[in-house]
Amino acid sequence: MAPMNLEDVLRLAASEDEERGITIYPLGAPGNLKISLPSFEARSIVLLHFTEHVDNIVWFWSVILAGGIPAMSPPISNIPSQRQKHLEHLFGLLDSPMCITRLALLDQFVGQDLLNPYTVESLSLIQSHENGNSTEHQNARRTSYPKDLASLMLTSGSTGNAKAVCLDQRQVLAAIAGKSTIREIPREFSALNWIGLDHVGSLIEIHLKAMYLGIEQVHVQAQDVISDPALFLNLIGRHRVGRTFAPNFFLAKLRLLLESKDVARLDQDLDLSCLRLLISGGESNVIETCGALATLLGDYGAPPNVIVPGFGMTETCAGSFYNVDCPSYDIQNGYQFASLGRCMPGLQMRVTVPGSKAELPTIASTNEPGLLELRGSVLFRGYLNNTSATNLAFSPDGWFKTGDQAFLDSAGNLNIVGRNNESININGVKHLPNELETAIEESSLEGITQNHTVCFSFRPPRAQTEQIFIVYLPSFDPDNIAARISTRDAIIQVTFFQTGSRPCVLPLNSLFLQKSTLGKLSRFKIRAALERGDYKMCEDFDRAQIMDYNSSNMSQPAHETERLLREEFCEELGLSQECSGVNTPIFDMGVSSIHLIRLKKRLQMRLSIPEIPILTMMRNLTIRSLSAALKNLNKAEEYNSVVILQPNGHKAPIWLFHPGVGEILVFLNLAKFLPDRPVYALRARGFEAGETYFANIQEAVTIYHAAIKTKQRTGPYALAGYSYGTMLAFETAKLLETNDDRVAFLGCMNLPPHIKFRMQQLDWIECLLHLSYFLGLITAEHGEMMAPRLRGHSKEQAVNYIREVANPDRLLELALSADALANWADLAYGLQSMAREYEPSGAVAVIDVFFAEPLKIVASSKEAWVKGWLSKWADFCDSEPRFHEVMGEHYTMIGETHISSFQIVFREALKTRKL
Repeated sequence: MAPMNLEDVLRLAASEDEERGITIYPLGAPGNLKISLPSFEARSIVLLHFTEHVDNIVWFWSVILAGGIPAMSPPISNIPSQRQKHLEHLFGLLDSPMCITRLALLDQFVGQDLLNPYTVESLSLIQSHENGNSTEHQNARRTSYPKDLASLMLTSGSTGNAKAVCLDQRQVLAAIAGKSTIREIPREFSALNWIGLDHVGSLIEIHLKAMYLGIEQVHVQAQDVISDPALFLNLIGRHRVGRTFAPNFFLAKLRLLLESKDVARLDQDLDLSCLRLLISGGESNVIETCGALATLLGDYGAPPNVIVPGFGMTETCAGSFYNVDCPSYDIQNGYQFASLGRCMPGLQMRVTVPGSKAELPTIASTNEPGLLELRGSVLFRGYLNNTSATNLAFSPDGWFKTGDQAFLDSAGNLNIVGRNNESININGVKHLPNELETAIEESSLEGITQNHTVCFSFRPPRAQTEQIFIVYLPSFDPDNIAARISTRDAIIQVTFFQTGSRPCVLPLNSLFLQKSTLGKLSRFKIRAALERGDYKMCEDFDRAQIMDYNSSNMSQPAHETERLLREEFCEELGLSQECSGVNTPIFDMGVSSIHLIRLKKRLQMRLSIPEIPILTMMRNLTIRSLSAALKNLNKAEEYNSVVILQPNGHKAPIWLFHPGVGEILVFLNLAKFLPDRPVYALRARGFEAGETYFANIQEAVTIYHAAIKTKQRTGPYALAGYSYGTMLAFETAKLLETNDDRVAFLGCMNLPPHIKFRMQQLDWIECLLHLSYFLGLITAEHGEMMAPRLRGHSKEQAVNYIREVANPDRLLELALSADALANWADLAYGLQSMAREYEPSGAVAVIDVFFAEPLKIVASSKEAWVKGWLSKWADFCDSEPRFHEVMGEHYTMIGETHISSFQIVFREALKTRKL
């Protein structure tokens, strides 16, 4: 019997005899629980804000079965003002919804008092052994009918305010049924999802469709897949995946992986013959990429037409057009970008010619560009509480206006040629151009003319993915190369802070900056002119000026080793060799800790050097100095605690003290966001052969104090410590102030002044486990589970066990031997042991406390963490400590996920201290 609503879909899936279900990485789904949610009524809207797949799946179905309407919340902005505006808007848009989240995500709701989320941890969780539902729950439910709302999906509007797309039961079921006709997937195969369930594609295209078909489904976190494309292919083979999704930028990553000779991270018996549909959407697909990748995947058994470019929107329940003949059809037609095929069942399309004043629209001819419009049973009916947006979205005769420019070719296949919606979509993340333009102009850059900056996405010729392109009106003369370079660098810096992406930048004089009929700069016209090649002369002139500057100011390789090093660095970082000299600081090139690890492996292979210490690469800031250092690898070096992460800048230097593992790689991401000041990190002794560990805190502080004074003779001084490093920074600050040096900033990253109770809890096994999940070898949950089991093992047995259960890809990436891991654990244990009897004393002038989610073992919540522990810093500070709430948990607060929000808070704290 065909399902009538989503409840039927779940019941039918649950009634299957076969042992099929849902696999989630990491595991951790709760058991059979009855949830008591105060004030819940039938048809209540419940905003679900989670980051883990298991939470989204469990709570989506919980709300559905309780008779409510789940609204899937996308990630919330890291910028406090934007976050507050967004949450206040949601409160009104969703009619004062209930909200459920995790305790770890509760900090994202600070700064407003309208949405007061329930946390999963605070709800009444009652183990239920009943076969049926309580009378109270039965009264809350009622049967869902086809016209009833099934879910609300949030999508960004042109003003930046979210719109809530109403997906009803009829529409969702029609979409699932239509998608199922595209290409049959045998029931023994599974579906793989790595996109958040707040995205309509992952929710309907993978999760609900797999439920409907009764096939296995696998969910993995996006950051794991994006950082390691090999994992994606391995999961397909291991779980016999028949259907999954990969946008164009990720297809390019897969191609680079398979074309490289380093495919050791792939399973030896990798078999992709199960894969039937590798759907790709979100941005245009480059046919050259599709063709090359299809061939490479074919080497592992995938069919030649496995890549299926598609097109869809939240309003159409994700994919609704599919090109099942890629790349052969597109190659035959000479297309640069893949066509998108035809509508699936349940949808109709037309392309209309804009500007027609006739009562009925003019339908575009074959290959004639126009505006894409849709209608059918898989199409939404409107936006919640937004009548004006709904009316604008539909034509007078009832067709949905997608906002995309398209044409239909002679075979009736859809081809997208542009979009009216001007949002920038880079690597699957959308950015509003007006917000970026404002950020650039509010930075008061000397080389730009106010109100004459335009941002948009653009795909350069032969590029794999789109990039951010920024055009501006310069205030300097065309021949002023120094101003051209400094303005370009400043725009790149602002854009990187906002988006994490490096843009293309082009200055244009006013003659080239087209305006609309209202006198405003026309983003559409300027982008179209760039695509036509109208700015080629300007681009060539700009390129020549930059190359002339580089040839005069950048040193070229003097010998083969320098040439090879530059080649490897530029290839790893995706940079042009013309813009990178052998004296360019490597951290200015955008090197991260992952880049260093990969480069270490590449250089060892390319130069036939058995082992290149990471410290050697970090200490030598340029290709020239690294080349010289590699010649002297066998010479013993005297211990030097200082690692320079950023050598330049006019502001006071910042000194960063290592966490309890002794290493400072964790600070690389933060250093990128501090280009206006030197950034120095202090590294523990004992990593290199022949080095002894610190004997006590006094010895470490004395050495660090001397290193600081050697590098920076006078204040004001700015110090900051991460976790354990806070204690070392505090003691060093006291020593500086004892000698009449002014410490203007002391940053504490999530550590209280009293720590000996925690240090006494840590034995050698705990240090090994903490180090292992600090390095990403295992998860924190895995570490907690393994601790009791490993305490009866010897050090050697424990290390070998960690290496056996560790993420093999990460272990290979780190190139960490058993001896190196054991030595690192010894070093970490030595550092922790130094503080077993540590009692803070004395006081410093100032302290800024950056607090994140605490370790579960020390506090139950942020509130308890601050009140019970971090507030004690007031006893050791001559002034009132300043507290700064940041996102993330103790081990992730300055990691890649949260560094963009952390650096905003951190830089503002430095600014407030007049640094």
